[in-house]
Order: sequence, then C-alpha cells, then structure tokens
Amino acid sequence: MSEITDFSASQLLSLYRERQLSPLEATKAALEQIHTYNRSVNAFAIVDEKTALAEARASEVRWLNGNPLGLVDGIPFTAKDLLLTKGLPTRRGSQAITANQPWDEDAPAVARLREQGAVLLGKTTTSEFGWKGVTDSPLTGITRNPWNTDLTPGGSSGGAAVAAALGMGTLHLGTDGGGSSRTPAALTGVFGFKPTFGYVAGYPSAHTRTLFHIGVLVRTVIDAAVTLNVIAHPDVRDWYALPDNRQDYTFDLDRGVAGLRIAYSPNFGYADVEPEVATLVKAAVDVFAKLGAAIEEVDPGFANPRGIFQTLWQAGAAKLLRGFSPAQQAVIEEGLQGIAKEGDRITLAEYLSAQDAREALGRHLQRFHENYDLLITPTLPIVAFPVGQNRPQSYIDKPQRDWSPFTYPFNLTQQPAASVPCGFTKNGLPVGIQIVAAKYRDILVLQAARAYETVFPFIMPSKLNTNLFQ
Repeated sequence: MSEITDFSASQLLSLYRERQLSPLEATKAALEQIHTYNRSVNAFAIVDEKTALAEARASEVRWLNGNPLGLVDGIPFTAKDLLLTKGLPTRRGSQAITANQPWDEDAPAVARLREQGAVLLGKTTTSEFGWKGVTDSPLTGITRNPWNTDLTPGGSSGGAAVAAALGMGTLHLGTDGGGSSRTPAALTGVFGFKPTFGYVAGYPSAHTRTLFHIGVLVRTVIDAAVTLNVIAHPDVRDWYALPDNRQDYTFDLDRGVAGLRIAYSPNFGYADVEPEVATLVKAAVDVFAKLGAAIEEVDPGFANPRGIFQTLWQAGAAKLLRGFSPAQQAVIEEGLQGIAKEGDRITLAEYLSAQDAREALGRHLQRFHENYDLLITPTLPIVAFPVGQNRPQSYIDKPQRDWSPFTYPFNLTQQPAASVPCGFTKNGLPVGIQIVAAKYRDILVLQAARAYETVFPFIMPSKLNTNLFQ
C-alpha cells in the first residue's frame, strides 16, 4: 500500500488509464497511510472514509468504462479546514463554530476538484482561523512534524503539509494569508505554491481579504501544476477572481532556467538567517547557476513591510471577531483575541495609509521584476522548533512576524511564490528556498522549481527513517 502512495497524480492517472491500478486501490492506500501515521502527527480534523471509498468506487467504474470525469478523476485529495466542503463541517479550528449546521456548499477549489472526479479524503488541521504560523488549535490540538514529532510543522496549513509529506493523499489544498502554505512546506520538506491572487477563486472571502490565497501542498511540482489546471479558474461567488487565463500549467514545465535572470537575496538586507539555513540556500542558488541561469546577489530594496502587514492583519482579526457573540468570543484563543483588540484601535486613516503603502510596495516589486525574472530567498530563516509555542524561542522577545520575514511581503504584493525543499540540516530537518516571480508569471515559478526538483527530488520522511513512528 505504501508504494502506491509514492506515486504522483500523473503516475496514478497513467496507471488508471493502463488498468494497472484502480482509484479504489489508490484511495485505500491513502486511507491506510492515514491509519498508520495520523495518530502520531494529527494532520486531520476529520476523515470521511465511507464517502471517500464510495467516490473511489464510482471513479473506478468510470475508468473501466473508458470515460473518466476529468483531469483528476480518482485522485485522493484533502482540503484544509478553512475551506468549505459540502457534507463535512468546516469549523476552522475553532470551538466557536458548531458542527451542527448545514454544510451544503463547496469552496470553489474543492468544487472544481470534485467536478473532475477527485476523491476527498477529509479535512486537514489548521490553527484557529489560520491566525498563526504553527498548527495547533483549541479544537484539534497539536499537529506534529513528520521529521521529528516533538517539533511543529509550521502553519497554518500544517495538516496539509504533513499529509503531503507522508502520502496521506496525493493533492492537498491549503491557504496562504502570510505564508501559511509556504511556511509548513519549508518545515516539512514538501512543495508549497501560492498562485497569483485571483487565479484560484476563493469563497467566502477571508477576514484578511486580498491577503488570502488558496495554496497547494504536494510532493512534486508536476502535481501542483496538475492541481492548478483544475482549480485556477474564476467562480461567480468570488468578486476578486481574475478572468480565466486558460493556462496549461503542465505545458513546457521542463523548459528549465537557462537564460533566466535570477536575483538572489540572502536576507532582504534586514532579516537574521540561521547559518545552516543560509548555507543550504546558497548551495541551492548555485544549482540554478549550473543549470544556466544568470544569478545576481541583490536585495529587492524595500524596507521591512511588517507594519503594513500587521495593520491589515489586525484589522481583519477585529472584523472577524465582531461577527461572533460574546459566548463564542470567550472560547477563541487568547492570542487571536489580542490581535483583534489591536485591530479595534486602528483608525480608518491608518488602515487607508497601510493600503497606500501596500500599493507602493507592489509597484516597487513590479519595477524590480523588469530587471529580474525571478527572486530567490530562504523560505524561512529558521528550521522547525518545538510544538506548544507560537514562535522559536530565539524570537520570543521580537515581533511575531520576524521569524517568517520572507513570506508575507508577497501576500501584500499578491505575487506567485513557492517553497521548494533544498536539503537538510545536520540534525535532519528540512530547509526550503522561496522562488518568486512577478504577478501573473506563475509558470516561471513552476518551471524553476521543476528544474531544481529534477536535481534534488522529494524525500519522504517514512522512507528516510522507518523507525520514526514506532
């Protein structure tokens, strides 16, 4: 069973087509991985085994009749518990939301996957309303890193990243409002991609509005491209959705990086990066040079935008909590309540000034990308740290966002960005590089990530350390 879960979506589809494997077998294998590993890592808020098996049997019949429903018919997938799923509760990691209510609608990305035959296994864990960069919540408890279960996988899409790393499903939908897909991707050694804002429709609108992207966490770049071919389309419920660009994200994916102009920024000029992380990132950048890219070490030239982000984030949290009764607010995590209180103190003028500063940052980076096709940075300046804390111990007395300085700027600017695994520290912990392109040039990010992946493919934790969960 575990060998089946090693296959990418493209490989599974080929095996279905050749009748060497069935969607039912693939779904059973994914469920077996969940049974084997989830008790140790707590990556799922809910698993719907009965429905998944029924959907897999229906897919099997379609394949036997030579009539698959779409591009991902029979592929097991998961959805983060911030995304609506018809028939399953979406409690967003919060005791403030009751499961006892109608759940009769899919979020756009979930709907697109189901329309094309993908098999939903269940909902992956999140921090409460995705408010922090680790994955624990009052509702579901602590999600743990598959490389060391004493450590966090990051967040808030930590459940999706862990599920991807351990083969508990093939395709995994996450969200990214400040790094929530890329952070856990880096800390668990998987591929995490945040598309240009608006390419993947979102509904309902998040409390952080246009900071919030629908992300993908998978083990191969090709799987991300396949997923985007299905989900990167508008939906009438999303007022912000971009027109359909009808991009085939798998086309010319192996084009490589020869001739591309890549800016490499080790620290943005203001961030502190752990030496071992810096060394691994620099080695990864050298690989791109060997693959034919023109590399220039240069900072993108903007001041730390933490204040801009915090203003928008805190205002969004305040708006979120105002929608709950006093009784509901009382069971919400204290840290999120504190952020909301800060948001309540923000004036309209301060909020609009932050929007102006955000616009200026976006304009600055558009000009930056006139000279550079891609920007490479560390995804994070640190590696995974112990569970039960919201930030690394060395950052306890620093602002919350300082331990993840490379991710949230590109939520402000809405650019496509990916975290690509680039090696391991001497203690065996994954490190990621971040690849960023100008808005709408998502395919460049995927092509660059694919070029690197051909040199350094994904390693599954359970293959590297078979005693990890014994």
